Amino acid sequence: MTLIVHHLQVSQSERIPWLCEELGIDYELKNYKRAPIFAPPEYKALHPQGTAPTIQDGDLFLAESGACIEYIYHKHGPSNPNGPKLFLEPADPAYAEFLYWWHWSNSNFQSSLTRSMLVQRTGLGDDNPTVKYGRERFAASLKTLDDRLKGNKWLVGEKFTVADIMLVCSLTTMRYFFSYSLGGYGGILGYLQRVSEREAYQRAMKKSDPGMELVLGAEGPSKPFGM
Repeated sequence: MTLIVHHLQVSQSERIPWLCEELGIDYELKNYKRAPIFAPPEYKALHPQGTAPTIQDGDLFLAESGACIEYIYHKHGPSNPNGPKLFLEPADPAYAEFLYWWHWSNSNFQSSLTRSMLVQRTGLGDDNPTVKYGRERFAASLKTLDDRLKGNKWLVGEKFTVADIMLVCSLTTMRYFFSYSLGGYGGILGYLQRVSEREAYQRAMKKSDPGMELVLGAEGPSKPFGM
C-alpha cells in the first residue's frame, strides 16, 4: 500500500515530501490549499488536532514532523537499500551532534520563531519586556545557527541528515508568516544556497507548492501572509 502524504501548502509539512524525495521512495502526495490562511476543513478532519503534516499508511494516520520523519525513514527507507543514511547511528563520532541539531530545529529555533511572531502581532511596544526577550532570544538562535554553518556544509558537518530537513522550513517558508531578514548571516545564506541546489528539494517544492516563491535569500517573501 502506498504511503500518502497530506500536505498543507505553504507550511512545515513540506518537510515530508522532501524526505520522500531524498529517500527515493514511492509516495502519493495530496495537496491542500489554505482557506485563506488556515487549513481547510477537509485537512483538519484528517487528525484530531488538524495539524500539518499528516501522513497516512494504511489505517494509520500520523502527525508531527519529527514523528512522521522517523516513521517514514525507519519503515519505508529500507525499501531503497541504496538510499542515503539520514539518521546517524550511535557508533558514529558525530552522533551527539546529530541528536542536538535534530532536536534543536523544532524545540529551540522553531519555538523561538513562533514566540517572536506571536509577540509581534500583539502590537506591544519595543520597550515591552516580553518583546525584548523574544527579540533577544530569536537573535541568539540566529547567531548560534550562523556560527555553526560558517564552518560546516550541513548541520552535522559534511553529512546531510534529517536535521537539515527539519530546519530549512523555519528559515524559508515560515517567513511567509513572520518576515525577518537574514542580512548579515552569511553562514545561513550559504547554507540555503546549498539547499536550493539539492535536486530532491527542488522536486519536492515543485510538487508540493508549485508556483510558490521560494524564500531562499536574505529578505522575506514579497507578499507575506497577513501583511
